[in-house]
Amino acid sequence: MKRLVIFDLDGTLLNTIADLAAATNHALQSYGYPTHDTDAYRFFVGNGINKLFERALPEGEKSPENVQKIRARFIPYYNLHNADLSLPYPGIPEMLEKLQHQGFLLAIASNKYQEATTKLIHQFFPDIRFTAILGQREGIPSKPDPQIIEEIAQKAKVSKEAIVYIGDSCVDMQTGVNAGVTTVGVSWGFRPRTELEAYHPASIADKSADILTFLGIG
Repeated sequence: MKRLVIFDLDGTLLNTIADLAAATNHALQSYGYPTHDTDAYRFFVGNGINKLFERALPEGEKSPENVQKIRARFIPYYNLHNADLSLPYPGIPEMLEKLQHQGFLLAIASNKYQEATTKLIHQFFPDIRFTAILGQREGIPSKPDPQIIEEIAQKAKVSKEAIVYIGDSCVDMQTGVNAGVTTVGVSWGFRPRTELEAYHPASIADKSADILTFLGIG
């Protein structure tokens, strides 16, 4: 019997790719670096913003110093514009409400930095009572390290056997494997379905209602 459902954020609950692309392109352009099409960012994101910047910078410019320069321009801009184009995927608010109504504990485990993670969750899902909303924090390893899942499990006082972790990328699938919890992929996110299939999750959802079905909710 599953009791705790932990969700990734970007590409799983919210389609944030256009705002992430716009903010990164803004930062790149401010230093004269080439920018990228929005679709390219689907393969840049997933491992936190420092890795995003490293992937977006040109070859030969991917130094830690340049990553920090881009970060310093990105964060103020993204903090103001992170909900300009971002929206929940179809059926997500209703799905979360049904899970909450059925008594499931809900939580967020994201590689997005903590400030933006908290802001977006409160903006788009104000009526959902999340047990934990955890993003990327200083001194805490990013996914696929399982520490974030273990932290949520401890806070919720739930065994790993009672946890489902849901995400859209190989990072999420590996996180679930590393944490030893049941993992479900979603095919509507930033990465292709084949990337999810390679990790043999318990299920792959093609629409939000498939998550309810997997959890035994009609």
